[in-house]
Amino acid sequence: MPDLTLSDRVSSLKPSVTVGFTNRAKALRASGEDVLIFAAGEPDFDTPDAIKDAAIAALKAGDTKYKPILGDMPTRDAIAAKLRNENNIPGVTGEHVAIGAGGKHVLFNVMHALFDPPAPGAPPQELLLPTPAWVSYAPIATLAGGAVREIPATVDNDFKITPEQLKDAITPNARVLVLNSPSNPCGTMYSEAELRALAAVVADAAASIAPNLVIITDEIYEKIVFGGIPHFSIGSVPEVAERTYTLNGLSKAYAMTGWRIGYGAMPGDFGLALTKAIQKLQGQMTTCITSFNYAAIREALTNPSVPDDIERMRTAFASRAQLIEKRLAEIPGIRCPKPTGAFYVFPDVSGLYGKTSAGGATIGSASDLAEALLTEAKVAFVPGEDFGGCGPNHVRISFACSEETINEGMDRFAGFVAGLG
Repeated sequence: MPDLTLSDRVSSLKPSVTVGFTNRAKALRASGEDVLIFAAGEPDFDTPDAIKDAAIAALKAGDTKYKPILGDMPTRDAIAAKLRNENNIPGVTGEHVAIGAGGKHVLFNVMHALFDPPAPGAPPQELLLPTPAWVSYAPIATLAGGAVREIPATVDNDFKITPEQLKDAITPNARVLVLNSPSNPCGTMYSEAELRALAAVVADAAASIAPNLVIITDEIYEKIVFGGIPHFSIGSVPEVAERTYTLNGLSKAYAMTGWRIGYGAMPGDFGLALTKAIQKLQGQMTTCITSFNYAAIREALTNPSVPDDIERMRTAFASRAQLIEKRLAEIPGIRCPKPTGAFYVFPDVSGLYGKTSAGGATIGSASDLAEALLTEAKVAFVPGEDFGGCGPNHVRISFACSEETINEGMDRFAGFVAGLG
């Protein structure tokens, strides 16, 4: 048999820890184990009926053929109108919009359109990544040829970086700054004033040492806010509007994870050039998304009944956030900021390190804790190591589940912690 090998870039790629832990927990549950899963990053609600009905009607009407690579223009225009009217991003037209198979696909395309592998002997272009951060940002940038420069935040400042930290991190090699507010995994978010201050740093750097610096702002959780901080799009700040790529989709706020619908846009001439580059790349990958989903996108963004469905879900998440914050505060050795957006908390569990579980497991890391908790208490949290920064001291807990499940899970977690010796 020939000596066959795989590519280094894929062989060295780490699998998603969130997907891996979720799949393990689901497999245990399928085998009959009573596992409570707090690992999944998807709402436990169903897609609103109006959106489903629009897709069904389009399917029955024969809307089953290829569409343009980035989507039909009526749908791209609807997204552009949403970005102008809701997010106050100036100058966005349908021509600036790219629709892909989920936000991750759009992110992959954008990063590959922006990063180049370094020439021999040259420094790599850099991704400026506030950490902890969603586990896919760094690997996608690395695949595209970039290098990751982490900007660490901590539990003490609600996992938010400061303008001073950002200024210190920018070099002539800075290519992309990723922001994610509300945050996965942290469950916290930046205020308008904080984002404007970061925008000012980017604008100053772009005028001097980093003219090619682009912001990618991941706003997939923009409608799931409940901590008194209104969502604000940094792409609405005039000084950086034409160097800010706003990434979004329907997965989280509309409970449409399985539909695989993501989109993104940047206004201005460079925004048009970037969209055309994404079109070339996507044309060699997936081409368009499922054709009858475009009607569902338009329905989600324009049907006057859909905001009521979104508010119903947001209200449920707000109640769950209060509950899980209260329950975690009652467990010794746990520190957790107030959740203000998305449906995650990212508690510091390092106060439990050095102890031994009732089942004999030594807890020396977040992975140790998550493994022992899954094995002994049948509760699935995601260990924080792969989120970067202070992540090794944390676990991610998704509260996209019922309050009954939250209470049972926190009961089990509290019992597990009480059994540590």
